[in-house]
Amino acid sequence: MTSFLIALAVLIGGYFIYGLFVEKIFGIDSKRKTPAYTMRDNVDYMPLPTWKVFLIQFLNIAGLGPIFGAIMGVMFGPAAFIWIVVGTIFAGAVHDFISGAISIRARGMSLPEIVGNELGTGIKQVMRVFSLVLMILVGAVFVSQPADLIAGMTPESLDRVFWVIVIFIYYMLATLLPIDKLIGNLYPVFGFALLFMAVGILGVLIFGESTLNLDFTQGLQSQHPKELPIFPMMFVSIACGAISGFHATQSPLMARCLKNEKLARPVFYGAMVAEGIVALIWAAAAIAFTGGYDQLATYMAEHNNSAGALVNDISISWLGSFGGILALLGVVAAPISSGDTALRSARLIAADFLHYDQSSIAKRLIISVPIFAAAFGIMMIDFSVLWRYFAWCNQTLAVFTLWAVTVYLARHKKIYIITLIPAMFMTAVSVSYILFAPTPEGFGLSYPIAVGAGVAMAIIFLGLFCFYMKRINSGKLSREFEY
Repeated sequence: MTSFLIALAVLIGGYFIYGLFVEKIFGIDSKRKTPAYTMRDNVDYMPLPTWKVFLIQFLNIAGLGPIFGAIMGVMFGPAAFIWIVVGTIFAGAVHDFISGAISIRARGMSLPEIVGNELGTGIKQVMRVFSLVLMILVGAVFVSQPADLIAGMTPESLDRVFWVIVIFIYYMLATLLPIDKLIGNLYPVFGFALLFMAVGILGVLIFGESTLNLDFTQGLQSQHPKELPIFPMMFVSIACGAISGFHATQSPLMARCLKNEKLARPVFYGAMVAEGIVALIWAAAAIAFTGGYDQLATYMAEHNNSAGALVNDISISWLGSFGGILALLGVVAAPISSGDTALRSARLIAADFLHYDQSSIAKRLIISVPIFAAAFGIMMIDFSVLWRYFAWCNQTLAVFTLWAVTVYLARHKKIYIITLIPAMFMTAVSVSYILFAPTPEGFGLSYPIAVGAGVAMAIIFLGLFCFYMKRINSGKLSREFEY
């Protein structure tokens, strides 16, 4: 328990200490007008109360990752707790904050446009397609799991198919309506459920009868039942609980609603720390509830590796029937509140690169209908397959974002080491993973070759970064866009 409380304290301290350090490096200007005022259209651009912006950002990025991902990640052993803390403070929160702050400076610009402006036109085209596909994939992924959970809590007549249809209709409305109508009014309710879940589980962990032994005495070697290596597998499994490229696609939504630049750290850095806390709580709860890493592996094997089954058992067992239902509503709200804004992000990404005004509902429908059709088609694919590809795509998107914000900091003569190190690390993780993962998910190469290639690619990217910056600084490479 002591190790868990220390980890929790370090996460919170990271927001106040390292978060402030990163904020000063970026150079927040509280006097600069934000896009919420300069580009107000009362659809996507409008000032919202800060507490609402924070809740929307937190729920946008939470999804299934910090809950299901943390449970799957902790099967690797105690190293998962270290990565949740270190990854959140030094990688994920920095990634979210700087990409969000840049979007504020760039009139709420979508992630592909920001990355393209820093890394070049060719990368911009790749990112437009990649991000759009990922958003549609997220929208599809975050329909099936909450539908399964709700179906398990309702009469048999209200089956999985019924809830898939209900959730998808909600996604369509959330994508099309002004941000303050549906999302702005429902998210406080969702936020309460998720907050109750986190606080309730944390309370049982600290004051309940369950024993939490994180057991660092055996070292940090992998304890995964399939003997999967920690690097790179764990860093992709945990994903949203430490760093996630998906988050940077959500930040522009709130960059268009923030009243002041000084709110960027509480909203972007703070929401990621809050997500790290949720991941930490669920990882610890999985160990405490089952009794240890071996027992967790046994439980997962007996329940077809369903993290949802464990979430259900923990919630009902620890919080009782009423508390368990509220907790499960929080777990349901998290993916739904990521799925709806993923499709909304897809609309904005498409509108941005097509330069297509979104002030009227008719124009929003023209962009949205193909997105809805693609998402519905992807939903027919097995969830486990979707999640595997989502996890890798998610971390690859983080790689693009980290290199882009590193170039931004370097161009503005700021301390870019804060993003350069995470960029190199996540490059090695992403490349190693896709090469090592078994077919058809990956290429199934041997571990030494996969990791060696991942490290080599990180070094190559470092060399390209140095060459790129040398050309910019010498004036041989012009800038198409300045913030």
